[in-house]
Amino acid sequence: MDAEFTVNSSNGVNHIHPCYVSDNGSNMFANNPSIICISLYLFLGLLSVVTVCGNFLVIFSIIYFRQLHTPTNYLILSLAVADLLVGVLVFPFSMAFTVTLCMQYESLFCKIRDCFDVTMCTSSILNLCCISIDRYYAVCEPLTYRTTINAQVTAVMILFSWGVSVLIGIGIIVAGFSQGICEDICSVDIVVANTIGPVFSFYLPAVIMLCIYFKIFLVAQKQLNSIQNKNCLSMKSGATVSRMERKATKTLAIVMGVFLLCLTPYFSCVVFQPLYYNPPPFPVIETLNWLTLSNSMLNPIIYAFFYRWFRSAFRMVISGKIFQRDLVNSRLF
Repeated sequence: MDAEFTVNSSNGVNHIHPCYVSDNGSNMFANNPSIICISLYLFLGLLSVVTVCGNFLVIFSIIYFRQLHTPTNYLILSLAVADLLVGVLVFPFSMAFTVTLCMQYESLFCKIRDCFDVTMCTSSILNLCCISIDRYYAVCEPLTYRTTINAQVTAVMILFSWGVSVLIGIGIIVAGFSQGICEDICSVDIVVANTIGPVFSFYLPAVIMLCIYFKIFLVAQKQLNSIQNKNCLSMKSGATVSRMERKATKTLAIVMGVFLLCLTPYFSCVVFQPLYYNPPPFPVIETLNWLTLSNSMLNPIIYAFFYRWFRSAFRMVISGKIFQRDLVNSRLF
């Protein structure tokens, strides 16, 4: 989601970008790229590969193993699809922009990049928001959870997340907010992209998730304290409850901590960019953008690798056991 900033090609690219050289006052892509430029290519390419492979494992596991066919996992599946498309579509376009400073492309390139970027990243964020709603009902309303969050409701959540994301992505192009003048600059209208865009794409979902997870944490603490206060609870059970409490706290901290760590720096930079006397340096902008995109790589770790039934599924897939015999109905835990 790096379209909100302006990058001028006349600001001495050779001084800030390792893949360009200066020739008679003009900046040209180097015929013999430096070690730093090659390393940048390899590193960004590796991020894309890890993102695609991790999310593909999640998608395949949920589809293949019948035990994982639950409403919660369908939301995780939708999240994994969004993050997979980030790795397949957004990463290569962003990598081309990072390495070439968007100087080699026409405006169509910027428009396509902006559309994919906003659509997939917004979908990823909205799916995270839906997962937090699912967790809220699971913890805070356990008696009505199965009737409230069923397959139909989950489908509506998924359709809503993707529908809103596609409308926002297309709206940016149709409304002409993406300037896409790649010969000199790549930018999106300051007022819309730097204010309204981050509010609906990040800040509003982030506030909703923070409130939901805070409520979940309070309810979980209350439930655990209630269990501990029962006279029939043994010391061994008390130790188990204590471990559950620490695990729940750690899970919530990881979920929100990684999400905010990856996205807050970039979106804060976006919102306050019009107030800067001098625009942020290009390396800073791109580093924050890639930190944001890396959330799609980390999501499989947070929402899937964390659970032992997914780890069991991954081991079966990676080891090739699923090709040796039918494991669709296997018990994963």
